[in-house]
Amino acid sequence: MPKVEITVPEHLEMQIAQMVEQGEFVNREEAIEELISTGMKAYKTSGPQDAETEPGFEDDGMMGHEDEYVF
Repeated sequence: MPKVEITVPEHLEMQIAQMVEQGEFVNREEAIEELISTGMKAYKTSGPQDAETEPGFEDDGMMGHEDEYVF
C-alpha cells in the first residue's frame, strides 16, 4: 500500500489520538485510513455535480473548519 505523509492541525491530531485511546480504532494508521475512506465516500468524488444535487450543499464545507484538507 502506498504511503502518504500529511500535516494536520493539532486539533485534528488530538481528535484522532482520542479515538484511538477510546478504542474506536486499533492505531493512528487505521484511524486515518478509515476516516479518509469514509470522507471520500461522503464527498462525491465520481465527477462533476449535476443540477439535481441539493442547492448550496457545496458551500457548507465538510466540518466548518477553515483549515480542513480535501484529498
